[in-house]
Amino acid sequence: MKADDLKLHELLELEPEGGVIRFAGQRALLVDAVAMGLLRKYLVENFGITAARTVLTQFGFAHGWRVAESVQSEFDWETKDDWRRAGTRLHTLVGLFRSRAPCPDPLTSNGATVDASYEAEQHLLHLGVSDDPTCWTICGLVSGYLSRTVGEEIFVLEDLCLGKGDATCHLHARNRADWKDNHAADLLFYKEGRLEECLEVSLQRVVESLKLAERKLRERRRALLRVVPEVEKPLDIVSRSTAMRQVVSLARRVGRVDSTVLITGESGAGKERIANLVHSESTRSTGPFIAVNCGAIAESLLESELFGHARGAFTGATQDRPGLFEAANGGTLLLDEVGDVSPAMQVKLLRALQEHEVRRVGENRSRRFDVRIIAATNRDLAHGVAGGQFRQDLYYRLKVVELHVPALRERRDDILPLARVLLAEAALSMKRDITGLSPATAELLLRYDWPGNVRELQNIMHRAAALSLGERVEVEDLPAELRNAFTRAVATSGAVRPLEEVEREYILSALEVNSGNQTRTAQQLGIGTATLYRKLKSYGRVAGRSKTTE
Repeated sequence: MKADDLKLHELLELEPEGGVIRFAGQRALLVDAVAMGLLRKYLVENFGITAARTVLTQFGFAHGWRVAESVQSEFDWETKDDWRRAGTRLHTLVGLFRSRAPCPDPLTSNGATVDASYEAEQHLLHLGVSDDPTCWTICGLVSGYLSRTVGEEIFVLEDLCLGKGDATCHLHARNRADWKDNHAADLLFYKEGRLEECLEVSLQRVVESLKLAERKLRERRRALLRVVPEVEKPLDIVSRSTAMRQVVSLARRVGRVDSTVLITGESGAGKERIANLVHSESTRSTGPFIAVNCGAIAESLLESELFGHARGAFTGATQDRPGLFEAANGGTLLLDEVGDVSPAMQVKLLRALQEHEVRRVGENRSRRFDVRIIAATNRDLAHGVAGGQFRQDLYYRLKVVELHVPALRERRDDILPLARVLLAEAALSMKRDITGLSPATAELLLRYDWPGNVRELQNIMHRAAALSLGERVEVEDLPAELRNAFTRAVATSGAVRPLEEVEREYILSALEVNSGNQTRTAQQLGIGTATLYRKLKSYGRVAGRSKTTE
């Protein structure tokens, strides 16, 4: 047998009943090239490019060695040179690459030029253009085959590669001595024990990152608990008001069942935080949580963003790209501002939700997905259905369970706890030592209507943390529109409340915030504990021994 005589139809055996495939007399498998590309992407993203290259190079070397041994006994080679040259012929026939020569030989002084490397193609698809050659498995495979047939260690390296933007891939094969010291770094990927070194470094890096993240979370948690002990886990949701407690309770319950959820509420009320809570309470919590603002993406691009596109589907589509439905597989996809989706896109979205599959733009085949859908909107979709702007069938498909997040003005018990949490977060990020709100500031926050809801409160607390000159946020640290709005409301309505009534309400609220601790409450109010005790007694709130210490 000569190397040039190898033919694919003679080497490939398919059992009539299926289930077993043989190539060159040995059992073989059909493996999707994209799946191998995804494996490469996973290795690079989770262990780093050095570890990934080491794994794939050494896997290729072992595979090549095994192929050389199997074909040695399977065929009666005329010469040992035919056995050696048959390697690249076999690699071409199984689809690893394409070559103009029947048996390209990387051991020659000119090396071997190959085209259409599946490995370079997958690297470009999943990781983009590389600065270095990317055919790691192929180099290892050819190295292993040559090492077995030649009888000494042979190492294959690339100087040109499609994966780094070259027009072709070019392989050179040499023994260790011939490569000399200028390629010592590349030869390390073939070194025994190199994989363990790489994984140890990667694991150490991951452990350090986790420790740093855990330390930051502990610091943030301690800062939040100092100001609001009742912060809800795991997403630091403040729900002191009855209305918000009901929303949180329902979100936790619906999180345990895999149904579609529609979250409604004004802009900035915290709909995405509730969606995240539903996800964290579900069996999909370990999967991805991806949010997309449908109203912020042009109609012409939304389909590609959600469903993905094939290479060449439109101008600028230079490679295949999965959509967000595929990216969120195994997790949750939040369709924010779903009420802004056009009628044409509503039809495509309805089909995807009904069939649990999407079709990328430019493709003619559908792809299944396993994703929980949560939709959010600040519009009245029922009114949109009545007016013909929103499809009724899509509305009922989304509204299996509805969660309505009340506006901040409808849950005033949450305003001060929320303000303190947001202030603590801002102070922590800015490294400012700000302990809380002055009584006048707190009163102003309670009386404001908050048209921008929690988002507006967050921005104001961030501003206050940046501008405050002392340890407390004073009225002058708040924006003028907030101060003026309160002044105008009192002046125009004439509803000026008695000072004694305002004082009583505020003192009792401060005491509640401090869980009944009179000493801490008196310190924050700037009065003596005896004065506070007398006032509480006049309110009928002192019974038995008072709680004056922590």
